[in-house]
Amino acid sequence: MQLADDALPMRIVSLNAWGGKVWGPLEAWVPAVGADVLCMQEVTRAAEPSPEWLIYADAERRLDQRADLYGDVSRLLPQHDGSFAAAAQGPLQDARGRVYRSDHGIAVWVRRGLVVTGMVQRMVHGAYRHDGWGAAPVPRAMQALRLWWAEAGRSVVVAHLHGLRDPAGKGDTPARAVQADAMVALLDELREPGDLVVLAGDLNLLPDSATFGRLRAAGLRDLVTGRGFTDTRTSHYAKTPRYADYLLVSANVPVRAFDVLALPEVSDHRPLVLDIGA
Repeated sequence: MQLADDALPMRIVSLNAWGGKVWGPLEAWVPAVGADVLCMQEVTRAAEPSPEWLIYADAERRLDQRADLYGDVSRLLPQHDGSFAAAAQGPLQDARGRVYRSDHGIAVWVRRGLVVTGMVQRMVHGAYRHDGWGAAPVPRAMQALRLWWAEAGRSVVVAHLHGLRDPAGKGDTPARAVQADAMVALLDELREPGDLVVLAGDLNLLPDSATFGRLRAAGLRDLVTGRGFTDTRTSHYAKTPRYADYLLVSANVPVRAFDVLALPEVSDHRPLVLDIGA
């Protein structure tokens, strides 16, 4: 089935939002980027009334975060409907050391006019933690939506996740192999023959990971490496390697434009911006 000749482009954006740490630029960018579908990883949601800013701290890092990034972004996108997928709930503290319960996970916002005809949301690594962050690796959730794109007269499956983080690095592990199988199984549960498929997120993988072979076998190709991008991080991240975020599409996706935005810097990750359409 071909796209309608007058089909308007659809913009799909993915970003690891870093808990909203770079909030000023992020607040300006979210409504300006023009996303029809906005996927975010590392999203906070207030589990109880909280100050605007809270602090996450462990043995490795200290991170100032928005207490309710999900609510912040939702207010910036009044013409979108959002959905949040929690991976864990744990304690954050304010500057005085007072503790607040916080949800942590991923979220997606869909412009009204795109009709959600199906949705699958589940853990692809571990089980939801309700009693604290716990030891690494922490659980991971994935969201996938099947959307009716009226202008094109067909369905689009958009999925995203924050891939398993391992303190030992981004190499292949048995847990990542299980995660890859879970990703494909979730997509297969939702997509139907002829659907356009887009899979994005901070996968925490190197480009030569076996996960990409599994995804190629499922009919998906990566646009980040496929189009020569070698850096998906910003100046807020000083380490190497510079790969973390990927965006994969099925062969029938009509890619109109794709970019990994170096500016503005709205996180320690760069946004991935995909336009599809005739």
